[in-house]
Amino acid sequence: MEKIQAAIAKARATRDAQTGLPTPLATPAAVLPEELAATAAQDIAAAWAALPGFTPDPLRLREHHVVTLSVGSESAPFDGMRTRALQQMRANGWRKLAITSPGPGCGKSTVALNLAFSLARQPDLRVILLELDLRRPTLARTLGLHPDASLAEVLKGNVALEAAMRRHGNNLAIAVNLAPARAAAELLSGPVVPSILDAMMARYAPDVVIFDMPPMLATDDTIAFLPRVDCALLVAAAETTAVKEIDNCEREIAAQTNVMGIVLNKCRYMEADYGYGY
Repeated sequence: MEKIQAAIAKARATRDAQTGLPTPLATPAAVLPEELAATAAQDIAAAWAALPGFTPDPLRLREHHVVTLSVGSESAPFDGMRTRALQQMRANGWRKLAITSPGPGCGKSTVALNLAFSLARQPDLRVILLELDLRRPTLARTLGLHPDASLAEVLKGNVALEAAMRRHGNNLAIAVNLAPARAAAELLSGPVVPSILDAMMARYAPDVVIFDMPPMLATDDTIAFLPRVDCALLVAAAETTAVKEIDNCEREIAAQTNVMGIVLNKCRYMEADYGYGY
């Protein structure tokens, strides 16, 4: 039997040499799905660990009305927003959330930061916050961040995302801008943006990505970007934002993506029992 098998193998080799066909390679051992998942998890953890870390100053944050770094009575409204947002996003399979406002001064960047820190207090979540208000960036100053490059340079394709990003703890990454950028709408709708976002989602596997967007009625920047997100949250300022402005923005958002809800910010007068006694 061994002689027959040897003869067959020799005949095959002779045939392959005559026809120019390559000798078949040995079939590699099958890789189990569990092994692939473990390798992917290790790569994601390594990508997060490679990001430069930063520790925000609690007093600095409080001066800018960011109160969700730790749990407390002041963080309760944002924690409630976090829970409702997560419920909607998980129910619909959404991961990319835009936060915008009708006009400037509504506090949408403050809401974005508070929501990001609140989400990051849940250790099983990975959260990324991207500052896409390119004309009037504020997050670097609020957080005291000094990254190597602005997020606008990433959108131009000049530098890697990691150059504009800093990590807080193990599960929150924030990418900011160091100065205002020109041609913001063109950058946000640029041809490289989809590949940048896809690479970010694959490399860091975030559960939630928050996009701090420009005001809708001030520029067309947000409208240019809304098709790239799963849902949007509209922040209005009490006693400042007109109902007509809210209606117009809500209709525009609904035409581009899903409306998650409307946040009434800067409300000075609340009922006495608001906050459940805290």
